[in-house]
This record gives sequence, structure tokens and C-alpha cells, in this order.
Amino acid sequence: MPEPRRRARALARRWWPLALAVPLGAAAGAGYALVSHPSYSASSYVVVVPNNPGENSTAVNFAQAYGRLTGQPQVLIGAAAETGRTVTALAGLVRGTTSPDAPMIEITGTGARGEEAVKNADAVAKSLIAFGNASSKETGVRLVPLAPAAEPDAPASPSASLDTAVGAAAGVLVGALVLLTRRKPSATAEAPPTPQAAEPEPALPAQAEAAEPAPGKTRAPAAAR
Repeated sequence: MPEPRRRARALARRWWPLALAVPLGAAAGAGYALVSHPSYSASSYVVVVPNNPGENSTAVNFAQAYGRLTGQPQVLIGAAAETGRTVTALAGLVRGTTSPDAPMIEITGTGARGEEAVKNADAVAKSLIAFGNASSKETGVRLVPLAPAAEPDAPASPSASLDTAVGAAAGVLVGALVLLTRRKPSATAEAPPTPQAAEPEPALPAQAEAAEPAPGKTRAPAAAR
């Protein structure tokens, strides 16, 4: 058999788990992208403005606090009535994101269609503004709409390229685990042979005769103390 063919067969026998798992993982990721339902996302923006000029740090702190309240029932109860969803369902469709150095809140809404994502984001932004401005005198800040959500042109997920890459990466992981399992030596091969206890050697005849007293002779009694 030619040397290149022999090497190719040796590589195939050694790396076949990876060669099989990677294409299968990529195909699974591509299949998921084809059968999964599309999801659209849109973002609406709200700015926190201080009542007294110069208190920008206070506005940033309140923006982060209101951003964490975006998915809470006290904020979503008004938006749920506008969107026709329950508070629990709407909580899974929106999220708030803040910046550590800017008093801005980004409210991202998702939906099965682009207009649904826009409606969810704008409704929650409107509800958050009403909730925050209800206590504006106590907090010293007020919430102002910056930009409404724009309808997206394409779904945010699924992504055929991303899902295929994720599936291929999962195939690499599975193939590597199979290779490690195949290369691991068995416990019996690693365990050293158990040493057997050495049997005592039989006493030699001369030693046995020296140990026994001669016939007719008795051992001398021990000296009296």
C-alpha cells in the first residue's frame, strides 16, 4: 500500500470522531435556524434629566435604578393594558439597559413581528416615564423620551450563520470528548501487578539439628541467683 494512503487511513482512524461530529453539529445548527420562528427586536430610549442643573451624577444613578425597574410589575402594569398582554408575558419580551456614565435607558422590546417589537418597547418606555415622573419632586429628576423605537428590517434571530457556527463548535466539543475517552487507558492496564508475599524458606537440616539437643544430654540448669 502506498505511504500517503496508509497515512490517510491512520489519520481517519484516529480523528474520525471530530470528522463526524463537526459536520453533524453544523447541520443541526443550520436546521434549527430554518425551523425556528423569527424574533424581531426594537429599542426605545429614555433620558433622565435632573430638576436642578449640575446634578448629572444624580441623574446617572437614577437612570441605572429605573433601568433595573423596567421589567417590574409596577412599571409593566400600564404597558400591559396598552399592548393587550399580561404583565408576566410582557416581562419576558422587554429588557432595560443602562450606561455607567450616561443618564440614558435603552428599552428593547421583542416580538414575532417588527410592529409588535416596536409596540412593546414604546409602551414600556411610556409606562416607565409615567412611573418615574410620579415621584419627580421626591427624586429630583424627571424622565423624558429621547427616541421612539424604529421598526426593524430583519429579524434579530435566528441567524443562519451564527447558529451554524454554534452547532459546529458543539460538534468540536463532542468530538474532542470522544477522542479523550478513547485515548484514556483502562484501569487494569495502568495498575501495576500486585507483589506476592515471599514464602518463608524451609530450615536447613544442619540448623534443625543444632537447634535440638543431642540424645542423652540435658541442658545445664540455669545458675541459681
